[in-house]
Amino acid sequence: FAQKDVFQLKDLEKIAPKEKGITSMSVKEILQSLVDDGMVDTDRIGTSNYFWAFPSKALHARKRKLEELESQLAESSQKKETLQKSIEKSKIGREDTAERAALLKELAALRQEKEQLKAEIDKYRECDPDVVEEMRQTNQVAKEAANRWTDNIFSIKSWAKRKFGFEESRIDKGFGIPEDLDYID
Repeated sequence: FAQKDVFQLKDLEKIAPKEKGITSMSVKEILQSLVDDGMVDTDRIGTSNYFWAFPSKALHARKRKLEELESQLAESSQKKETLQKSIEKSKIGREDTAERAALLKELAALRQEKEQLKAEIDKYRECDPDVVEEMRQTNQVAKEAANRWTDNIFSIKSWAKRKFGFEESRIDKGFGIPEDLDYID
């Protein structure tokens, strides 16, 4: 900021130890840190890297940040005002009166009665014709699946007897197939 000039790295390595007391070995690290933080600008022109930092850039950055924060404040104030109006509007008709208290009490009683009726319906749910029909369909699907797997077992037993010449009782014993395995009617 003091010299308001553009420098190369080698120039800064000479100037920094004399004027600011920074060791010449750490100048590159400090400069890179400042570039990363956006406090110093850098640009490559040809084969050289140039570094600069002007006070006006920092001033403009602060002004932009201030304007951004002021706009956020204005938006937040507007939103707060809108919410306050909404709260006031919602309070209309909700004043605590005897009639309102009675209606709230009645509402609570009706909700409790609804829960009791729901519990009673759930108790008798298994007698519901729709539920019974659904159970019948589920049972039919399960029966078909069991018969299909039984058929698969018989097919594999038949194939094993033909292919390897095993006895049926030996196959049943080896695979843990019960002797009374049969289709479900």
